[in-house]
Amino acid sequence: MAFQFSVAPQPDPAEQELGRKLFAGETDFLKGVVAMNGLPEADRKEVCFAGRSNVGKSSLINALTGRKALARTSNTPGRTQEINFFTLQGSHYLVDLPGYGFAEAPLPVVEKWQRLLKSYLSGRQTLRRAFVLIDARHGVKKVDQDILDLLDRSAVTFQVVLTKIDKIKEAHIPKLIESVSQSLSKHPAAFPEIVLTSSEKSDGIATLRSIIAGLD
Repeated sequence: MAFQFSVAPQPDPAEQELGRKLFAGETDFLKGVVAMNGLPEADRKEVCFAGRSNVGKSSLINALTGRKALARTSNTPGRTQEINFFTLQGSHYLVDLPGYGFAEAPLPVVEKWQRLLKSYLSGRQTLRRAFVLIDARHGVKKVDQDILDLLDRSAVTFQVVLTKIDKIKEAHIPKLIESVSQSLSKHPAAFPEIVLTSSEKSDGIATLRSIIAGLD
C-alpha cells in the first residue's frame, strides 16, 4: 500500500515558538568525525542532514541557526568530507553528513565516506530523524534513491526537505510534490510530510525548526 504524502503545514504559534526558542540559543561547531570511534557521546537528541553535493545543506543549516558561516558553503562538490557535529542549546546535535553523488574526490575517499555513513546511520541510537535534502529544480534522482534505500535498511525515519523552492515557478510545485511523493511511496522509512524551503528567502525555516523542536 502506498503512503500518502503532503506538504508539511505551517506550525501553530505554540509550535513556532518552541522552534524559535530552540534555535535562538547558542549553536557551535563541535567536531568533524572521520571514523566511528570519533563520534561524540550519544547523550542527547540528534538530527542529521543528508543530500547530494551542492543541494544546499550548509546554507540550510546556516539559515536554521541564524549563523551565516556556521556551516561552510562551497561551490566545489564534495567539500564536506567529514560528519560534522554542531551543538544546539546543549540539548541537541545537528549533524551535517558528507555530500553524496558526483563528488570531485578519489574513489577510495568516496568509498570511505560511504562506509562511515552506513555505520553512523545503523548504529546511532539517539538519531531521531534524518532530513534528506532534494533540490526542487531536479526532484529525486537515482543518486538520492541510494541514500533513501540505506535509510530504509537502517530503520531511520527520514523526511524530505525540498531546497531552493524559490528557484521554480509556483505553478510547478504541485507536479513536483506529486513526483517526489511517487518516489517516496516505495520507502517505508519516509515520513509522510515534505518540507518546502528556501534558505535565501527563509521559506520553510520556521516549519523545519518546529519539526526538530517537536521530536521526542
